This record gives sequence, C-alpha cells and structure tokens, in this order.
Amino acid sequence: MPAFTDLDKADGVAKLNDFLASASFVDGPLPTKADVALMKSMPKAPDASSAPHVARWYKNIASYSPVEVAAFGGEAPKEKTDDDFGDDLFGDSDSDDEEALKAQEERAQAALAAKAVRDAKKAEAGKKVVAKSSVVLEVKPWESDTDMAAMEASVRGIDMPGLTWGASKLQEIGYGIKKLIIMCTIIDELVPSTDDITEKIEAFDDYVQSCDIAAFNKL
Repeated sequence: MPAFTDLDKADGVAKLNDFLASASFVDGPLPTKADVALMKSMPKAPDASSAPHVARWYKNIASYSPVEVAAFGGEAPKEKTDDDFGDDLFGDSDSDDEEALKAQEERAQAALAAKAVRDAKKAEAGKKVVAKSSVVLEVKPWESDTDMAAMEASVRGIDMPGLTWGASKLQEIGYGIKKLIIMCTIIDELVPSTDDITEKIEAFDDYVQSCDIAAFNKL
C-alpha cells in the first residue's frame, strides 16, 4: 500500500486523490482497517470540489457501522472465490460452511441489538433516529465482452442524497458472461424506493441488460 502522509495539507490530499481516481480503497479491492485508520488521520472531511475521489472514499468508509468495521481485514484480503466472497459482505446463503453462517447470524443479531440500544439513547435525548437499509444489487451486462469496469464506474457515478456505494465483485453467470454484484447503503427517508436506483442503472443501456435487488436489509 502506498504511504499517504500530510493529509492535513492540500498536497497530501491531492496525492491520495490521484491514487483513488483508479481505486475504490487504499489497500485492495475491498475496504480494510487501513482505510479506517487513514480516514481517522484526516483532520476533517475533504472538499469534494478539490478532491472528489477522496470525498467519495471518505463518505463511503464513514458509512460503515462499528460492527462492519470490526469485520474488516487488517490488510487487503486474499482473492476469494464466488463461493466464499459473499459470506462476509453479501450474506450469501449458498455457503455450506455452517460455522460461517452461524457467525454471520450472530454478527447480524449483535448489530441489531447494538442499533436498538443506540436508537433508544437517541430517542431519550430527543434526537431523530435515521433509518438506513443495506441493498445488494445484481447488474447484468448484455454480452461477455461488455466493459465491466466502465459499467461499474457508471453505476458508482450515480450520486443521490442518502446513497452510499460499498463493496462489489464480479460473478460468473455462464458462457463467459459475468454480472456485477454491488452493495450500497441508503437512508430510507431520502431514498424511499430502490426503483429510483435500479431505473438509473438500467438507463446505462449500452452496458446494462437488467438490474435486480439481490438482498435488502434494514440497518
């Protein structure tokens, strides 16, 4: 992982912005504790007008809950197969590993319990509880030679209030065709319908054949 220093200065932020122009995270294809540590080292949120890629990354990392952050690796994770990729990020029910599924369920229950405690404390303090949902989308291309990188870039380029893009992967469908599986977090009040997202994705009809909701969970 490249070293990023002087993030309290314009030159340091500019260096990180150049790196994130072609990368989603600082140490591999998925978020790690390195992203969290780097984000916390910044004295304030970056200016989107001068460092748009850093601002996008900062907003994304800041959206993860403490439970999700605790599950991050200490470094870039090894490449995973289609069978085990979803266990940690997408809640894939096809896994035969009962222990992994049990641990996943325990983490989910712990997250719900922790959220209930936080919501109760906010309610007592008179603060408004912001309802969020986690959505996993399946985006299918037209052909095997569809530029999947360009397709994903188009999807991530969708900017809506209350929408934050997360981790993604490509999964084989057959005959050389792969689909994009991508996670996002939405604020329910600002994004009342997932149709608003899928319709924008399907509008990229040079790349996208269809977009479906693979999973939807309240946070």
